[in-house]
Amino acid sequence: MLFLVLIIGVLLIVLATTKFKLHPFLSLLLGTLFVGFASGMPLTKIVENINGGFGGLMTSIGLVIVFGTIIGTILEKSGAALRMAEVILRIVGPKRPQLAMSLIGYIVSIPVFCDSGFVILSSLRKALAKRAKVAVASMSVALATGLYATHTLVPPTPGPIAAAGNIDADGFLGTIILIGLIVSIPATIVGYFWAKKVASKIEVEDDQNELEYDYDKIVESFGKMPSAFQAFLPIILPIILIGIGSIITVVGGNGNIASFFIFLGQPVIALLAGVIAAFTLLPNYTEETLTKWVGEGLYDAAPILLITGAGGAFGTVIKNTGIADVIQGWDLANTFGGVWFLLIPFLIAAALKTAQGSSTAALVITSSLIAPMLPLMGIEGAVPLALVVMAVGAGAMTVSHVNDSFFWVVTQFSGMKVTDAYKAQTMATLLQGVVTIIFTMILWIILV
Repeated sequence: MLFLVLIIGVLLIVLATTKFKLHPFLSLLLGTLFVGFASGMPLTKIVENINGGFGGLMTSIGLVIVFGTIIGTILEKSGAALRMAEVILRIVGPKRPQLAMSLIGYIVSIPVFCDSGFVILSSLRKALAKRAKVAVASMSVALATGLYATHTLVPPTPGPIAAAGNIDADGFLGTIILIGLIVSIPATIVGYFWAKKVASKIEVEDDQNELEYDYDKIVESFGKMPSAFQAFLPIILPIILIGIGSIITVVGGNGNIASFFIFLGQPVIALLAGVIAAFTLLPNYTEETLTKWVGEGLYDAAPILLITGAGGAFGTVIKNTGIADVIQGWDLANTFGGVWFLLIPFLIAAALKTAQGSSTAALVITSSLIAPMLPLMGIEGAVPLALVVMAVGAGAMTVSHVNDSFFWVVTQFSGMKVTDAYKAQTMATLLQGVVTIIFTMILWIILV
């Protein structure tokens, strides 16, 4: 009966967001209240769990999400994202435009939401298609799948951070970032090959018309752009600091110097360092940049924080319904033991993603649902928990279709028909999800 209550609660969330178009934040709260009431939890305990779950998750990852969105906004507005794209183009070369777009998406979407990243780089994508004389749809899918891979797998993107927080893995963000960067490589590669082999055969109106996009003019339109070092620093610096802090913690370093680097490696401090590095990208230090640009980052962070916090409340209520005792009575260890357990979060996240469209919501809800199972399955420690986050992320990218805002961003900006977008974008995300879960299971066999 308790498990049935949980299923109905999840279906209620999906129905509220898809059928009645209710904001995911309120949908999650409604589902949380339903699970609390229907499970027989005392009324005062429901309130305590909602407040505790919301506040607890904000304590661990709230500022990390805020700093990540501020970095993304500054990268977007300063032209740094375009500078990064230009550097990658020089490295890859003009003869491999789809590969360049995949790599650009892979890097840009670490701090920037995939929807925003596609819009920012859309004019560049068209200019490169014109210069290289390749199909616009092919360039679109290459960029979209590159963005999508790191969006669902690599912190400080909010979805993976929220998943880590829900399963009590926020202390292992360094490991999650490293494994996320590795796991998102095959996801990006399969998207690139699909773009080159399948999407290249799709014609859009821009292929027939003389495109008005000129690469050199697009670069010039940004005025004086930041240097490559400045552009990459806000992304690379936090990753390096978190990595150093994680390594020192693992090897058991002590002393003042070790303590200082462990301090710098705390995600909130590392991301704050990234924000400070991003300030070097500002064209001037005025109210326009210091207040309005930062304000836009905070504005973008607000709904993410609310959804993430509501997911934390949902997870806390689930944990305190007694569901762990029910799960303990199942013979999960023999049925879904070891590497096969990863299929559970993958399938749940894939079902939620397909049903309601949001990858972030799928990551938040799925991680809340599976959190009580992990201690019972003996899954603990940096690498196993990081691979669980990857499994959830793999499901959260399976699949992007008409109820996903990113699907419409790609469709509208590329000029693809919906039927063609299903063939190009939706099928590409299906392959990305399947390849990612397979690669994650292989890593589990090797590392765990």
